[in-house]
Amino acid sequence: MILRWLPATAALALTGCMIDGSGPESSNPPRHEFRAIDHEKLERLKVHLKMGAGDLQAAGGTEKLMAADFTYGKPSMKPEVRYNAIHGEGDLSIEQPSENGAHIAGTKRYEWDIRLARDVPMDLSMQFGAGKAQLDLGSLDLNSVEIEMGVGDLTLDLRGQPKHDYTVRIRGGVGQATVRLSADTGVTAEVQGGIGSIEAPGLIRHGNHIENEALGKSKATIHLDIQGGIGAIKLLTD
Repeated sequence: MILRWLPATAALALTGCMIDGSGPESSNPPRHEFRAIDHEKLERLKVHLKMGAGDLQAAGGTEKLMAADFTYGKPSMKPEVRYNAIHGEGDLSIEQPSENGAHIAGTKRYEWDIRLARDVPMDLSMQFGAGKAQLDLGSLDLNSVEIEMGVGDLTLDLRGQPKHDYTVRIRGGVGQATVRLSADTGVTAEVQGGIGSIEAPGLIRHGNHIENEALGKSKATIHLDIQGGIGAIKLLTD
């Protein structure tokens, strides 16, 4: 999903501090930065995360609209955070910077730890090149989730009590995708694993279509559309 930036007529409320770390990387010691966006009442928030390589964590659990800790090496790798809001709709983008048109890679530590407000209706999209991504999104008020993975491992935890239906679309490359689901929330999924395996223990499977026993009985339904390349796809329920 490509975001169209809205006019910046709302106040931008970003706070930040930077601390130079110490460690074995004497030429590029790790830097740690905290960024936050003040909470405001929104009817909808679009969140776009774009990381070329590294470790990414995202979850609910902040009184801010967004609070994030970033760890990176040289200053040119500082994540780019942009936020606009107008007429009750916000756009939030966090991107790994690029040099000469290519994403920066090769650092020993590149980590994002992002917390998002639980009480704001949200559309989240993520483009992730290589590494590990842990997304604990079950506590968020989700409308949609779109994920594009390159080479890496994705764990998407959707366990929670959603108030309404929402959709999740995952496109994977080379790696493993694990999706954790609540047994008491309805799930319907279309899953294609390329040349990799598809595991869905305890779920009802008819070819590429997978569902659970809570489908049609719960207040909300999660609609999954997953296509993997080379690697395993796992749907796990608790």
